[in-house]
Amino acid sequence: MLTAIIIACVIGAIAGWLAGLLVQGTGFGLVGDIVVGILGALLAGFLFPVLGITLTLGGGVLGAIILAFIGAVILLVIVRLFKQIAA
Repeated sequence: MLTAIIIACVIGAIAGWLAGLLVQGTGFGLVGDIVVGILGALLAGFLFPVLGITLTLGGGVLGAIILAFIGAVILLVIVRLFKQIAA
C-alpha cells in the first residue's frame, strides 16, 4: 500500500512537472506538480474510456506517466481557460 502511494506520487510529480513546463513554462513546485499530475491521471483515466480513446502503451510506469501527462495538460488548459474567462 505504501509503495503504491509513493509510486503514484512520483508519477504524479513527473507528469505534473512536464505538463507545467509545457503549459505554463514553469513547474508548480513539488507538491503542486504532484497534485496536478495525480488529478491529470484521474481525469485522463475517466475521460479517455468515455471518449473511446485507448492508449496501447504497454502499461507500466512509462505508460502511466504518459497518461497522467496528457490528463495534466488537459487539466491545465481548462484551468487557464477559466482564468481568462474570469479575468
